[in-house]
Amino acid sequence: MYSSYNRRRATLSVLGGSMLAAGALVPSVASAHVKWFEAYEVAAKPVPIVTTLTLPYFWLALLLVLGFFLATTLLERRQAGSMAIGGLDAVTATLRNHADHFLLSVLAAFFVSLFAVGGSYLTPDLKTQSELVPWAQIVIAALIPMRRTRPVAAVAIVVLWLFTLRDYDLFHLFDYLALGLGLAGYLLLSGMPDGKWHDRRFGVLRWGIALALTWSSMEKFMYPQWFMPLLEEKPFLAFGIPFRAYTTMAGVAEFTLGFGLLWTPLVRRLSAVALFTLMFAAVYPFGRVDMIGHATILASLLIVLADPQRADAMEIAPEGRAATLYVPAGLAIALAVTMISYAGLHNVIYDRIGGQLAIFLRPESNAPTATTGAAPGGFWRGNEHYHGDAGDSVAPGAGAAAAMIEQMNAMHEASSHLTVTGDINHDFVSLMVPHHQAAVEMARTYLESGNDLKLRQLAEHIIADQQSEIEQMKALMPDAVGGMHMHH
Repeated sequence: MYSSYNRRRATLSVLGGSMLAAGALVPSVASAHVKWFEAYEVAAKPVPIVTTLTLPYFWLALLLVLGFFLATTLLERRQAGSMAIGGLDAVTATLRNHADHFLLSVLAAFFVSLFAVGGSYLTPDLKTQSELVPWAQIVIAALIPMRRTRPVAAVAIVVLWLFTLRDYDLFHLFDYLALGLGLAGYLLLSGMPDGKWHDRRFGVLRWGIALALTWSSMEKFMYPQWFMPLLEEKPFLAFGIPFRAYTTMAGVAEFTLGFGLLWTPLVRRLSAVALFTLMFAAVYPFGRVDMIGHATILASLLIVLADPQRADAMEIAPEGRAATLYVPAGLAIALAVTMISYAGLHNVIYDRIGGQLAIFLRPESNAPTATTGAAPGGFWRGNEHYHGDAGDSVAPGAGAAAAMIEQMNAMHEASSHLTVTGDINHDFVSLMVPHHQAAVEMARTYLESGNDLKLRQLAEHIIADQQSEIEQMKALMPDAVGGMHMHH
């Protein structure tokens, strides 16, 4: 499999979850495949939809979002709403008048940057060793400035996405399809003569962003274990919110803000403000390469905020009072369709298709490194525990079991370096903390690979309870644990 770094969506969701949890959803070749810093298995079975629907934080987050949408659509029909729109118009007037020039410049610079960095397809996330791809990117950049050649650039982007299918599973590439088609659609329509189709270019772009965000948000519901390495690496992003609640609210934040881009003018513009703020905040922690990955969507969100073509906005919301009345139904239908599509397509591609078609649709999962026993569920600790040649058959979960053995060994190693003082209070805490830490690590490993619903719930309780007890012991006897370090 190939390396990939989806940090921008990870951080967007992390920050979005924090915002939602605070009740503030208002404007204010081959190596292990990697997502959000660590290895994962795209072919792993997702968490059932029913499991997500039983989470109280899921419904709490939806209620917060629904309140935001209802309040904004009501405000929009009053003087305060008109003043808010007028204020946004005044702030974005220059950008609205030069929207095409701004976006075309960013798109051209984006492809030049991909050419300069090298080694990737349409985003730094999708790696390649092909020497031809960078030259295709520089050609696309050269085609963008001229109106007559923009449709050719649009076709070239689609072809480049199709070319990516030789290295990546189709299901994985769905993450990039909507945004890619949105950008390609904008270039295609912007190259056409003035008229009805030309005027819809910004609407097509906005739909691409919205669909990309709503689709990618499903990972937080159906693969929450992919978040663990990110939150372990940067725990401050969670603001102390428990893991289960955090990932759920993060998914709701990303989905609903994406949905908001398709609703009424004030809703979509405020959603664009929130999304831009969150995604721009993700640039600093992860560096310049992530800025390249952010560039097109950040620029597109600024265009949505400026709202340059309102006559052909291609919004799905009805006008007037109906826009408020239909918010719950629209949000529910969008969520149901997206969830069912995500789970259904995964089932079709990985469980029902076989033969040559499976080889074509799943080159990532069928690569030799994928047959060395990668644990289902996303074993993000790497492949150092997998043994055997490419054709060996290893029982599912073997890598996870090996990780748990390593965690037990780490506990024994940490305990062996402790000095017994004879103070029962001090020694009790010193010996209990590594025991609890090992339990937390093993429970997290099970959540990455296990599929038994009751055991998953038990593992989640272990993480919450043991981590809380660790913090209590550290607070009561800080000298007993100050020098401890667990190896991950």
